Amino acid sequence: MNAGPIATDTFEVFGTKAVLLLADPAAVTRARAIADQVLAEVDLACSRFRPDSELVRLNAAGGEALAISATFADLIAAALRAAALTGGDVDPTCGRALTGLGYDRDFADVSAAGDAAPRLTGLAGPLPGWRSVHLDQPGRRAWLDNGAQIDLGATAKAWAADRCAEQLADSIGCGVLVSLGGDVSVAGPPPPDNWRIRVTDDHADDPAAAPGQTVTISSGGLATSSTTVRAWTVGGRRVHHIIDPATGEPARSCWRTVSVAAGTCTDANIASTAAIIRGAAALDWLHHLGLPARLVRHDGTVETTAGWPSDMPRDAA
Repeated sequence: MNAGPIATDTFEVFGTKAVLLLADPAAVTRARAIADQVLAEVDLACSRFRPDSELVRLNAAGGEALAISATFADLIAAALRAAALTGGDVDPTCGRALTGLGYDRDFADVSAAGDAAPRLTGLAGPLPGWRSVHLDQPGRRAWLDNGAQIDLGATAKAWAADRCAEQLADSIGCGVLVSLGGDVSVAGPPPPDNWRIRVTDDHADDPAAAPGQTVTISSGGLATSSTTVRAWTVGGRRVHHIIDPATGEPARSCWRTVSVAAGTCTDANIASTAAIIRGAAALDWLHHLGLPARLVRHDGTVETTAGWPSDMPRDAA
């Protein structure tokens, strides 16, 4: 077990807040350099908002097979695994749907623009589907069918958190926690009281004021998906970034927020995103998988599954 103070480094990445917690305060500078390298590789691989990213080139390739980096191949593989595990509920071919809703630049710019007309029209309908995404991982090639345009937002951030935590623990040899926009991955020996995480609708809220719950984890990851944080207005209607593949529209869910703990942050995020899309059916699904989860309805009432603590004192935050 680690003892002593926990060092913290907070910075902005992917248009969101990143936090590194380290059991070795002397390792902060080295840890930040490792994290910056991992996150830069992920951004160059799969950002939808920079013209030199591999994802932008793949979306523009018109079905042609492209040579890709090992990082991008791993990220596509994670997205296809998410789709397979959820029966297609978490589908990476939502890129065109998000663009049509105006989410075609950093979210801060989308939010600041206020109400806007849709970028594209006539796109309503089912997504092309994850089987339109083809990956030759050993050969590091990928191509798209059926006019598919991919977005890896449902898995890439969580995957990056897992990759950062793993590399930091291996390189520095101490317990670490990596949070990217509230997607949390931990590795190495945990602190004596484990890692304490405040779960709310919005990770950027003041933990002392925001409604939510404090939980602890010692390994794996925890992720939260929400319809309230990355939300904006298009043509007078409120929309969000979690797309239902059956309709190509923002999911109409009974849940405003779902938090899940799992063996990795990536798996937690797959489950939390699928739960938003599945709605009420997510409760039985999560119970069957044995995944601890906290699901919040639009009126603020809470359901929990598989051993997630039903209540904690307010002063534990």
